[in-house]
Amino acid sequence: MPSRPGTTPLLYQSDSEDDLSRGRRRPSPRPPLHSSTTPTLSRRSTTDALRSRSPSSSQSALLEARKKYTYASICLLISLVSFTVQTELASHIQGPLGWDKAYSMMFLTHSSWIFLFPSQVLFLRYRRREQSWQQFWNNHLRTLRTTAQMVQTQSLVKHPLRGTGDNSSPWWYLIKTTAIVTTSLTIAGLSWYIAVSMTTPSDLTAIYNCNAFFAYAFSVPLLKERLRLDKMLAVGVAILGVLVVAYGDGGNNHPSDTNEDAPSRFAGNVIIGIGSVLYGLYEVLYKRLACPPEGTSANRKMMFANTFGSLIGLFTLFVLWIPIPILHILGWEEFEMPRGETARLLFISVVANMVFSGSFLVLISLTGPVLSSVAALLTIFIVAIVDWFLTGQPLSGPAVLGGMLIIVAFGMLSWSTWKEMNEEERRKHVDLGSDSGDED
Repeated sequence: MPSRPGTTPLLYQSDSEDDLSRGRRRPSPRPPLHSSTTPTLSRRSTTDALRSRSPSSSQSALLEARKKYTYASICLLISLVSFTVQTELASHIQGPLGWDKAYSMMFLTHSSWIFLFPSQVLFLRYRRREQSWQQFWNNHLRTLRTTAQMVQTQSLVKHPLRGTGDNSSPWWYLIKTTAIVTTSLTIAGLSWYIAVSMTTPSDLTAIYNCNAFFAYAFSVPLLKERLRLDKMLAVGVAILGVLVVAYGDGGNNHPSDTNEDAPSRFAGNVIIGIGSVLYGLYEVLYKRLACPPEGTSANRKMMFANTFGSLIGLFTLFVLWIPIPILHILGWEEFEMPRGETARLLFISVVANMVFSGSFLVLISLTGPVLSSVAALLTIFIVAIVDWFLTGQPLSGPAVLGGMLIIVAFGMLSWSTWKEMNEEERRKHVDLGSDSGDED
């Protein structure tokens, strides 16, 4: 097929590469006529092409940022509802129902994360039902392998994996990362389950969600995040709202806050405070060690977040059962199977925790630990409102004021994050996930 002047060298280069890959050599063509004008035409063509691609590239970046923010908003709503359900049920199970088994409850809830990956596969399989199972499964595994390597190298360049024994395999890295992140999460989560029977649901939610401050503090050295005035102000307003909710009316803002219901409230608050620090560290470690780099497509990030959540559940199920018989023998926590209403409510609480954890891991991966932590602070206001409906006692003035401060802080941080995401998508290459249908 004849070619136009100025395009022959490019076509020839492409054909030559193709021939060389087949082990053939082709004769060099005659140089094009008026070759002296070719460079000028090439530069003009390149300039025109760059100009024509620039608006499209900018539009793609904006669409990708909107896609991430839309998915993050959906995950936020799911996490708020599921966390509220879990908080109320856990308080009822360990309080009135008397099944006060902190470690066993933590083990059950975190082990349930193992179902995140099968649930994801079922959902994607339903969307890809026109494909054969073998084709779907191979595409899904290939996407997970390449994404895991991107996590390990923190690079958007996806190199082919040559086997699990190769240095490029990410599996040993994922095993070590899962152990580190799960250990941090377990200690933080255990403090939550220990304190849930010692303090009130509102105080529990308020103090535990102070991890927003610690998440930002850890993000600076570990994630190399810049100190931004708007972010610091938003986190400060959020923490102020937490303090107003927890202590604005002398600490009696919760309707069930009596000596009978919370005999060790101060000790519980200290324990949950330590857990708050560790949970902030867990969020940052997860973002630093187990999330794909910035510029990765939203679908790929969501897929890997649920997969890593299942790895945490797998590690919990096969490793963290060991303390259960030890605690039973020592008499520190005697193992007892839940029955009747306790078993039913515990099942709902476990499912709620699985839903919350999956959506929260996705939220951190799409945005970051700071926004996710401040978003979780919204549960303070929601739990207080739920308590109002359950007990009939209206919200106190400090509870309303603190809730409004938290909402304002979340709005400030959301706007700041939206601007950052737009800047990031414009600055970096966006991986549109063209190598697997699972990313659509």
